[in-house]
Amino acid sequence: QVQLVESGGGLVRPGGSLRLSCAASGRIFSINAMRWHRQAPGKERELVASITSSGSINYADSVKGRFTISRDNAKNTMYLQMNSLKPEDTAVYYCNLVQSYGSSWGQGTQVTVSS
Repeated sequence: QVQLVESGGGLVRPGGSLRLSCAASGRIFSINAMRWHRQAPGKERELVASITSSGSINYADSVKGRFTISRDNAKNTMYLQMNSLKPEDTAVYYCNLVQSYGSSWGQGTQVTVSS
C-alpha cells in the first residue's frame, strides 16, 4: 500500500503564492509518473501538472507559466509551486502516483484564493 500526504494548502490572496508538497511512502517500487490534479466545487477533477520518471513535464494550459512541478527522487516527494494565483485556482488539490501495478491518491489539500 502507498501513502500520499499532501501539505501546503491554505488561503491566499489573488496574486499570491503557495507551495504544495506530496510525500510518498509505502510500497513504492517503480514510479512511472507523479501528478497533481484539482477539483473545484461543482466541477470534474482535472489534471494540473505531471512529471514522469524520465523528467518529462506537462501542464494544463490554465496554469502554464504560473505553476511549476518538481520532484525530489531521494525523498519520494513531489512539489507544486503556484505563483500568481487566481480565484479560479481555488480547489482541492490531489497528489497522484502512478506505478506499473497501479495508481494511488492522496486525501487532498484545500487551496482557496480570495481577497
